[in-house]
Amino acid sequence: IYITGLIKDGQGQKMSKSKGNVLDPIDLIDGISLDNLLVKRTQGMMQPKMAEKIKKQTRGEFPDGIPSFGTDALRFTFAALASFGRDIKFDLKRVEGYRNFCNKLWNASRFVLMKLESDSIDTKASLSTSDQWILSRLQATKTNVEKHLKDYRLDLMSQELYEFVWHDYCDWYLELSKPLLADDATKAGTQATLLKVLNEILTLLHPIIPFITEEVYEQCCALTDKDRESLMTQAYPEVENDLISTQAEEEVQWLQSFILGIRQIRGEMNIPPSKPLPCFVQNISDKDQHCLDTHVQILNSLAKLESIDQLNTSDEAPESATALVGDMKVLIPLAGLIDKEQEAARLNKEIEKLNKQRTQFAGKLNNEKFVSGAPEAVVNKEKIKLTSVENAIADLSAQLEKIAKL
Repeated sequence: IYITGLIKDGQGQKMSKSKGNVLDPIDLIDGISLDNLLVKRTQGMMQPKMAEKIKKQTRGEFPDGIPSFGTDALRFTFAALASFGRDIKFDLKRVEGYRNFCNKLWNASRFVLMKLESDSIDTKASLSTSDQWILSRLQATKTNVEKHLKDYRLDLMSQELYEFVWHDYCDWYLELSKPLLADDATKAGTQATLLKVLNEILTLLHPIIPFITEEVYEQCCALTDKDRESLMTQAYPEVENDLISTQAEEEVQWLQSFILGIRQIRGEMNIPPSKPLPCFVQNISDKDQHCLDTHVQILNSLAKLESIDQLNTSDEAPESATALVGDMKVLIPLAGLIDKEQEAARLNKEIEKLNKQRTQFAGKLNNEKFVSGAPEAVVNKEKIKLTSVENAIADLSAQLEKIAKL
């Protein structure tokens, strides 16, 4: 039996019937309308005079009642909050976040099962660098999960699995798999890897979210004609040291830096995500050259590039937005990509809005009465806001200068 800390409401108050702030787990699982919630919180009160206050408080906190989050999302929430000796400030947004995780896992499994064919899963097929990377990351995750379980740290275990599934598997590997599945040379290995990693994810997560993992596992068994034993009877995954690949992890980290650099340029310059871009690279090392040669298909697909051309160090580059991948420069020429006048007007408007915010925050911080009278946390929050606005103004001003040179 694992006992959590004391669970309090969103304001840090102890839950009690007299305060009208008790949350019934069944209502979080199945959902409840506002009218029914009001009745539930005020019925049979020892202090009936508190009823109106509690109704007002409840309407403010749950204007639409409580939506259905499901059993797994609630279980995941409590596991993630179960750190030693700490009172838990319960927040519905956390439950919503873990419901989103369950939905993401479900959608990922839909994608994987759709991409597999029962007669084409070849566990002996050669693996691409991306396949080796996700298998290596899986071993690191299993190592950490095993440690956290031995230490009774369900919160750290939950965080570890959340990060791996959401970021490594869903955000990156599923995207990396798309061009690999379209290539006959890599398709079989990627199909086998997609299924292997999904099955191990389901087994690792099963103690925390048993219902969705059991259902998806049954569908995986049906696809591969495997006996449909319950997931709870399967052995918990063990670390496979032979699948750890430092080289694959380094290469995919390089790929991620390249792709994220292009995406950042698109965001800063307001370039549509779907618009194919020409790209130049400069100051290329042997490692960069190897990665470019090996992964050009993935770069073109995920970064939406129409070409990648190399420049010598002595070559003069066109006016470009630049991202760095190590010491290598990734250049996106800006001429013809954007409407210069329209983008300059947009940036100036945004800078004007931020300048007003800067004046507001600076005015507060220059007010001695505010600084001396407000709690330190409130003053620090205003300082953070001011710094954030100043950084944003500097970034937009730099973009404006680049556009002016086009």
